[in-house]
Amino acid sequence: MTEAILLVGGKGTRLRPLTVRTPKPMVPAAGVPFLTHQLARARAAGVEHIVLATSYLAEVFEPHFGDGSALGLHLEYVTEQEPLGTGGAIRNVASRLHSGPDDPVLIFNGDILTGLDIPALVDTHRSSGAEVSLHLTRVEDPRAFGLVPTDDTGRVTAFLEKPQTPEEIVTDQVNAGAYVFNRSVIDTIPAGRPVSVERETFPGLLAAGAHLQGMVDSTYWLDLGTPQAFVRGSADLVLGRAPSPAVPGRRGDRLVMETAEVAGDAKLTGGTVAGPRTVIGPGARIDGSAVLAGAVIGEGAQIRDSLIGAGAHIGARTVLDGAVIGDGARIGADNELRDGIRVWCDAEIPAASVRFSSDQ
Repeated sequence: MTEAILLVGGKGTRLRPLTVRTPKPMVPAAGVPFLTHQLARARAAGVEHIVLATSYLAEVFEPHFGDGSALGLHLEYVTEQEPLGTGGAIRNVASRLHSGPDDPVLIFNGDILTGLDIPALVDTHRSSGAEVSLHLTRVEDPRAFGLVPTDDTGRVTAFLEKPQTPEEIVTDQVNAGAYVFNRSVIDTIPAGRPVSVERETFPGLLAAGAHLQGMVDSTYWLDLGTPQAFVRGSADLVLGRAPSPAVPGRRGDRLVMETAEVAGDAKLTGGTVAGPRTVIGPGARIDGSAVLAGAVIGEGAQIRDSLIGAGAHIGARTVLDGAVIGDGARIGADNELRDGIRVWCDAEIPAASVRFSSDQ
């Protein structure tokens, strides 16, 4: 049995206003909190014990998932009193692990949607004799990522910060946010202070001559750190492009939760989700979007690539394109909001008062 640590303590600043009241891993994707998909995939890979490293809005997790038995897991929760970074969070939960010094421990970031072959990563770790193994993925434009070049055997040769010039782009392999650590390595991370595995732990291990192994797995991978990416990830789960055993329904063009009310002539496409207790009015057209619990979409509204927060109201004939509407916000009829506009929780926009807004 392999156990795992899930890093779910981030504030989700880039996802606001969705994360004002809800921690990022608990924002619904394809009808359930995103964390549910990660837990279900870990369980399907044979993981039984998972420690959640929590911090921001930590009190939300345990009431929802409990001891994990409903998912066939044993879950434990450890809360940071002060943010400790990725490495510090890993070290902070070490006392809850059951593994021996040479046993592998899986570590996942709580905002990555991936089709990673988890058993293959563990097998690579064991067969290579590495102290740490990293999931790597290839991206077309690696400038926004830390580069991880490897030799012909997959052994990591360097960790490079985000490249600034074409000459610095020596590989298209980037850190994909899933790791296997030997249990003993976790104990070498300094305790009680912020530590970044990306900037301190990994480069330090490499400089000390440790064996770090990379496994390139270029299946589905998406960082859900922005609203646009989160909406896309939710839609891809519904469409079946991203794998998860936790999608609560059949994959297809739309996912309508049991308690949702959708008018007969409303059209939901592109992986759209109508969450619990939502009301979708007559003639509404919703494409590639997520409508969270209790939201109301008015008659004839047109919504594309947008995320509608819990309890929000969208007026009749209003157009949303690439918009993020916070929980409880009320958008009056005949408005037009586009290009990444974000409306804060409980905000109110009167009818016919906004016809267009650029990215902000």
